[in-house]
Amino acid sequence: MTRIKICGLTREADVEAAVEAGADAIGFVFYAKSPRAVTAERARALAKLLPPFVTPVGLFVNATDAEFQAGFDALPNMLVQFHGDETSADCDRVKRPYLRAARMAPGVDLLDFATQFPNAQALLLDAHVDGYGGGGKVFDWSLIPPSVSSRLVLSGGLNAANVADGIRQVRPWAVDVSSGVEVSKGIKSADLIHEFCRAVRLADDGVDAELT
Repeated sequence: MTRIKICGLTREADVEAAVEAGADAIGFVFYAKSPRAVTAERARALAKLLPPFVTPVGLFVNATDAEFQAGFDALPNMLVQFHGDETSADCDRVKRPYLRAARMAPGVDLLDFATQFPNAQALLLDAHVDGYGGGGKVFDWSLIPPSVSSRLVLSGGLNAANVADGIRQVRPWAVDVSSGVEVSKGIKSADLIHEFCRAVRLADDGVDAELT
């Protein structure tokens, strides 16, 4: 079963919609320059709506120790998503399970990138855009070598219309969506969230049928 992460949540209604739709993880953006940014206290309030087994994920970009600590104090069970220019040593220093984002573009050696982050729980593959993610752009999935041994989280411009193609082609461990379920930056649509999650489950059913 493909796991589903809904990222960039800023409102209670959006958290509730994501949980109801069957999301496995909820992403909070701790990057002040993002239009989807939330404070640690705001994330704490939103995370109180999460039931057991729905994982809060904190997205950080080149964060300071103080920013990490504020996030950890607010969400003690948070999974960390490194989305900036962090090195393996930077990621390991927080001593938390983490995802490492890779900004995919022609010339990126994902196999080499994976060897640089051996302790990552998974690699999150996003489009290479100005800034650090959230651009709603799809990258060329053929850039992903089939021999990558890391768990892969497919991201970058996904929506209900294209996520099934991504699942069939990439066979990721998880998918991650933000702008693809929004009506404006930081404002999610409950209908779009439900449509996305349904599309993922239908794609899983199709992959299962191919394998049997």
